[in-house]
Amino acid sequence: MSTFLLEVGTEELPASFVDAAIAQWRSRIPTSLTENSLTSEKIEVYATPRRLAVLIEGLPTQQPDREEEVKGPPAQAAFKDGKPTKAAEGFARKLGVELDQLEIRPTDKGDFVFVRQTIPGRPTVEILTQLVWQWIFGLEGKRFMRWGDGDLKFPRPIGWLVTLWDDQVLPIEIVNGSETIKSDRTTRAHRVLHPELVTISQASDYVNGLRSAFVEVDPQARKTKIQEQVQAAAKKLDGYCEIYPDLLQEVTNLAELPTAVIGKFDPEFLSLPPEVITTVMVTHQRYFPVFKDEKKAELIPYFITISNGDPAKSDIIAEGNGRVIRARLADGQYFYKTDLSQPLESYLPKLEKVTFQEDLGSVREKVERLGKIASSISKQLQLSEDERQNIQRAALLCKADLVTQMVGEFPELQGVMGQKYALASGESEAVAAAIFEHYLPRGDGEKFPQNLTSQVVGLADRLDTLVSIFGLGMLPTGSSDPFALRPAAKAVINITWAADLAINLHQLLQGSVADFVVKHPKRQSEKLLPNLQEFFLQRIRNLLQDKRNIDYDLVNAVLGENDPEYTERALKDLLDVRDRALFLQSIRNNGKLDEIYETVNRSTRLASQGDLDKVELSPSAVVRPELFQKSSEQAFYDAIVQLVPETKASQEQRNYQQLVDALSKIAPRVSAFFDGAESVLVMDSDLEIRKNRLNLLGLLRNHARVLADFGAIVKS
Repeated sequence: MSTFLLEVGTEELPASFVDAAIAQWRSRIPTSLTENSLTSEKIEVYATPRRLAVLIEGLPTQQPDREEEVKGPPAQAAFKDGKPTKAAEGFARKLGVELDQLEIRPTDKGDFVFVRQTIPGRPTVEILTQLVWQWIFGLEGKRFMRWGDGDLKFPRPIGWLVTLWDDQVLPIEIVNGSETIKSDRTTRAHRVLHPELVTISQASDYVNGLRSAFVEVDPQARKTKIQEQVQAAAKKLDGYCEIYPDLLQEVTNLAELPTAVIGKFDPEFLSLPPEVITTVMVTHQRYFPVFKDEKKAELIPYFITISNGDPAKSDIIAEGNGRVIRARLADGQYFYKTDLSQPLESYLPKLEKVTFQEDLGSVREKVERLGKIASSISKQLQLSEDERQNIQRAALLCKADLVTQMVGEFPELQGVMGQKYALASGESEAVAAAIFEHYLPRGDGEKFPQNLTSQVVGLADRLDTLVSIFGLGMLPTGSSDPFALRPAAKAVINITWAADLAINLHQLLQGSVADFVVKHPKRQSEKLLPNLQEFFLQRIRNLLQDKRNIDYDLVNAVLGENDPEYTERALKDLLDVRDRALFLQSIRNNGKLDEIYETVNRSTRLASQGDLDKVELSPSAVVRPELFQKSSEQAFYDAIVQLVPETKASQEQRNYQQLVDALSKIAPRVSAFFDGAESVLVMDSDLEIRKNRLNLLGLLRNHARVLADFGAIVKS
């Protein structure tokens, strides 16, 4: 068994591409080996800012031999009077076999000549020579570039190539225009600490060989080292450092030999909001801020940066980084003081010059629209006058900080600065909090707005965006979602569920669509509202299945399958659809669903052959007892009469356990109706009697439909 090493050396790669390349090679290389009938004992993918590498251990010297059967000419053409013809001779010659190796076998189309051959496996090095090119130039990513005068594309120019089969160089060339890069056993080490070339004697020496030249090629080892060093540095300062995952991942891919360096800045900058300082450090400078303690409420005037330079020069590196951060914080201090020189409300006119979307006008116009939607939500929730005023004030000011100097320089601080400027302008705590919290959750985060004002404004903001962008026909397609409409719809549902807000989404969408059509009559489309409804239903479906772990058929049962009544019900009451799904899953798990499934499902299937309205619950209105012929019919009817108050109470109180208990109680009577001594033939030849019995079954179905569409449930 042998070991193969491939290293692709480049100029400094983007940190994001390093992660993507590692993931792609970890997936594709094992697959490509398997496709070529090659096995391996271990595959390790390595990467630094200047190289991508893979080390494959336990490779065979060649593919295994394989048996192959080749079909030749018909037997009657290959042999005449028992002797081979020219057809047989030509077939044998073509395959390089003797005539006595030809076999005659029967097939569906008669007897044919066959030859069984052993195909020798190809040498592994021959296969690898072809695969290496595919592995390198099959990588995908953003912003690939050409270099030199060639046509090859890669994120950064390729400078060297190492390909070792144990201790032998596997000759491979990369030709890019007039430049040819030939594989070798020499690689580059650390730019500063080891500028000399490094020779790799054999593939298995790769990791330790570069480690001795001040390059750690294992990303996980670098990450662990960074974490340990950062924590040790923070402890040295008697402070606490939060390890931000995204920042940790980025700096791991920016250093070949990471060294934690402590820097400091002027304490006067601590008068800035902590969010400003941490944003400057983390997002713009890739520094780790240092807090006074684990509460992270107060910073100390230090930072920790990860250097890729000479550890002996850490003081010089710290001083340089300190100068950079001081300049950035000085800018922030100027922006902060300038922004505070006027109240937040004074920035509103500037929003008229900021375009939300070309066909939808300015951000100021968006603010007006979301204020109207927020008013509709307030009415639905029957909020007090004080609550409504807070919501309208927050809706008016929620985007004002977009035109402040601080947010203009640091867009990540939108909402954060708005909250601080609102408080400084004398706005209430609820209004200020809403300016920040209405953006929550950000992306697919799990942190939701905590106060009612924030929740209502957050819902209104997203609903306006969804209706407006859908109204322009700019629906998400595939992975393309430039306006983040999927997260917006998920946020509407998640905020509603997290805060238990009794909103009628169906009504809100209808009203917003109507307003959009009034302002954009040329964009009027009958598909706008249905498209929005279906979009939300799909998000509800995904959240119930993926986040709440509800079985797919139970989700279908509460949302309905092509059932407008159920669709509308789900959108009118998001809390109810959530609660019914969770309840169904719970009674499936405890076995209670099985007790009523057969009774209800059988009744549902037969009821579909009748014409009873699916919302009718009154027995006296649709069933004629004088048509009963068996005692089981009367018993069934009496049970339905008793079920009516139970169902209505369940609806009013959302106590679906009460309904299930009642359905379980009448199950024996329904079974007797179908299969007992006094059972009946539902599809009686007398149409009046048939309709009467179908209506009985339809009533049972309708009561069960208060909980779910049992026809969509699959028996467990």
